[in-house]
Amino acid sequence: MKKFLFALALLLPLLATANEGVKLDHAPIDPNNQASLQRGAKTFVNYCLNCHSAAYMRYNRLQDIGLTDAQIKANLLFADQKVGDTMTVAMNKADAKAWFGATPPDLSVEARARGADWLYSYLRSFYRDDTRPTGWNNLVFDKVAMPHVLWQLQGQQVLKVDEATGEHALVLEKKGTMSPAEYNQTVADLVNYLVFMAEPFKQHDKQLGLLVLAFLGLLVLLTYYLKKEFWKDIH
Repeated sequence: MKKFLFALALLLPLLATANEGVKLDHAPIDPNNQASLQRGAKTFVNYCLNCHSAAYMRYNRLQDIGLTDAQIKANLLFADQKVGDTMTVAMNKADAKAWFGATPPDLSVEARARGADWLYSYLRSFYRDDTRPTGWNNLVFDKVAMPHVLWQLQGQQVLKVDEATGEHALVLEKKGTMSPAEYNQTVADLVNYLVFMAEPFKQHDKQLGLLVLAFLGLLVLLTYYLKKEFWKDIH
């Protein structure tokens, strides 16, 4: 226990400074909104799955968000994949590292590692930076290797710094094909899907947990009345 507390004491300062100066926005997601999850899955396959894999997720798990096998094949499979396959990419890791400076991580459990608020803020915080190899930087993840793959939807932001206060702000310099509200909703749908993908059984587990609690509550009630019946002639 002493070793654990000592390690925790060393870790807390790191956690405290992990997002220093960066305010994360709340991700407006709803894990029960199947339409949002389906839109997020489509965005993920079209924009994220080109570089990032999700090797622990199978396409047929999308049945849990209301899609049929036929819909998955028609809208989310673009090569020779099968519905039962995992979400892998053909990009070679060595090539990816050479192009981006780092191998794109697998996104299967990224939402559990980062959190929904971090992902929502990150995907909305890219800005043009000519000093970076890709031409892009990120207010949440400084010197990020990933380019802004959604820039055509969002447009191009630039970073403005208030000389008096030192505060940073992102300003939309060139509009994209979506309005800011539409882009924010697209990102929310994508994050909603990433959260689902990280724990696809979470909603089922919650429902099962409620049933177990209800059963235990009924069992306690029955046990109480049985005890009263067995002991009624003793007192």
